[in-house]
Amino acid sequence: MPLDPSYAGHAYPRTEAYEVGRAKIREFADAIGDPNPMYRDVEAAEAAGYPDVIAPPTFATILFGKFSLESLVNDPELGLDYDRMVHGDMSFTHERPVRAGDRLTVVTHIDGIMNRAGNDFLNLRVDVDTVDGERVVVARAQLVVRGPE
Repeated sequence: MPLDPSYAGHAYPRTEAYEVGRAKIREFADAIGDPNPMYRDVEAAEAAGYPDVIAPPTFATILFGKFSLESLVNDPELGLDYDRMVHGDMSFTHERPVRAGDRLTVVTHIDGIMNRAGNDFLNLRVDVDTVDGERVVVARAQLVVRGPE
């Protein structure tokens, strides 16, 4: 069943806070093979002007997976078939780096839904803010839901 284009403009409620830890940043940097010392060493991060270690620019994918995808998949009215979904594209606009100690929340917006060649394209904007309301990063993603064979 195709996604309903009238769902464009829908936003999911702000999520609970996610506390960013040094260990999670280090694990993510290791997973992507980035040896940057600012992702592991407080002194290196402080020397660069940060109060603590910072996360690689794509770290927000963790929040996207944990919160945005969960909201979409668990919304029966949207009708997203996760088994038929592939990740088409993702980009990030940073106000500042994510850093250890941040307590972040996510609001997922459905910017648009279109159907092309029997496939649904779901365009998302994901606002990542601190619990105090500071914008940290905006992620944009496109998910493709393959149509029936």
